[in-house]
Amino acid sequence: MNLFDLKGKIALVTGASSGLGVQFAKALAGQGADLAIIARRQEKLEEVKKTIEGLGVRCFAFKCDVLKNDEIKTAVTKIKEHYGRIDILVNNAGTARSNPAESQSDDDWNAVINTNLNSVYFVAREVGKVMIAQKYGKIINVGSIHSNAAMATSPLNAYCASKGGVLMLTKALATEWAKYNITVNAIGPAYFPSEMTGAVLSNPNFANVVKTYCPMGRPGKEGELDGAVIYFASDASSYTTGQLLSIDGGWTAI
Repeated sequence: MNLFDLKGKIALVTGASSGLGVQFAKALAGQGADLAIIARRQEKLEEVKKTIEGLGVRCFAFKCDVLKNDEIKTAVTKIKEHYGRIDILVNNAGTARSNPAESQSDDDWNAVINTNLNSVYFVAREVGKVMIAQKYGKIINVGSIHSNAAMATSPLNAYCASKGGVLMLTKALATEWAKYNITVNAIGPAYFPSEMTGAVLSNPNFANVVKTYCPMGRPGKEGELDGAVIYFASDASSYTTGQLLSIDGGWTAI
């Protein structure tokens, strides 16, 4: 039996118009899952949809701003109507700001907390209702190395607070929903190429930061998160819940 086979499963990925969201969607499709993808940019979603369908699975694209609860509810309803169920959720949508705490604006703080933490809860809440009714579900929240560690070289107070919150939300939901045969886990990437990290990774000074703080001395590469998301989405992780798996080249080991 292939424990990592996802054929017949329906997976929803948020923030799937670019970056890690696209990588997660492709990884799940590669194991046979049919996809539902949501994000704010419809034209980008349509491009991703074509890519996913090119892998031989179905893909339903729906425009949704995860900062708006009414849009989350509508998206989940439409996906449930389209496929009949939702088996897997990858809570990926996120943003970042780097501002000194003493001068950071309320708007910047709220933008990070609302996107990275509040939306994770609100999407999980609505999808969780579907999973509770079907007595099965796999929720994968996207945390960070900054769920466990701050950054000495950059003021990431809001980002660290939001991703630390994701870790504890993961544990809380795992505890609440285990009785419904729902597992809730998180992955903690270090720095991977994406639309959000492009400016950081292209900064020559950041290469020295990576060499100092990451034992493997490099950022992550496309595809190096696939194994973790497939594991948590599949029956291979049937007895794993409430955990964060760091994919960070050893960053959080020191």
